[in-house]
Amino acid sequence: MSALFKELAYRETPIGALSLRRRRELSLDVDVYEIKLGDEFLMSSLFTASEIALADLGVAALGALEPGEAGFDIVVGGLGLGYTAQAVLAHQAVGSLVVVDYLQPIIDWHRTGLLPLGPELTADSRCRFVQGDFFAMAEGKSGAEIGFDPDRPGRRFDAILVDIDHAPDALLDDRSASFYRPAGLAALMNHLKPGGAFGLWSNDRPDTAFTERLAGVFAEAWDEPVTFPNPLQDRPFTQTVYLARAPR
Repeated sequence: MSALFKELAYRETPIGALSLRRRRELSLDVDVYEIKLGDEFLMSSLFTASEIALADLGVAALGALEPGEAGFDIVVGGLGLGYTAQAVLAHQAVGSLVVVDYLQPIIDWHRTGLLPLGPELTADSRCRFVQGDFFAMAEGKSGAEIGFDPDRPGRRFDAILVDIDHAPDALLDDRSASFYRPAGLAALMNHLKPGGAFGLWSNDRPDTAFTERLAGVFAEAWDEPVTFPNPLQDRPFTQTVYLARAPR
């Protein structure tokens, strides 16, 4: 059995102190990995249903591959513990995955195997980690950050799936505020292929106002509540995956 609590890594970052810890949840007899930014919990391995649903729903929104297509090209914004990336790669229709994360330590923890999913993700030839500011890339700023693939500026993708902030109105850092406004969403759509899908994770229940905002920018938008049991509170908990589709 693991120690009841261990801090595995600690790094200072431009937006605060980042820590990785592992603790033993005795009530469930499992090890739990957690990433914290200051006092904020970024992710816990105890709750991953909606992060996996983000991948599954986002890929499903693309439908079947067209004849002759090599595979879907996907971007995931926010690496975290790697569950969304792992779920994307589980789909055989996916040809490539670019995972963008602002925090270099999180990428390092995956590459060195400190995080459990790191070896699996780094061994998949379809998957590549990119350190960068996802929101600046989405905005399309000039220079090396044009788009999400530094090797191919202006590259467009079949789907862009984002799990960074807690919700559209619960941000980790103020620099992302403009992303959730109509102009920011329209800029993101420029990185999608015709008919491409956008998916966004939220820790909150569906917000009709945000779904309507998406619908005002994209050709189609909807929200998918994801309900799962919370074993610590012995009750269900609901989070949300927002989805939208670019014009064809």
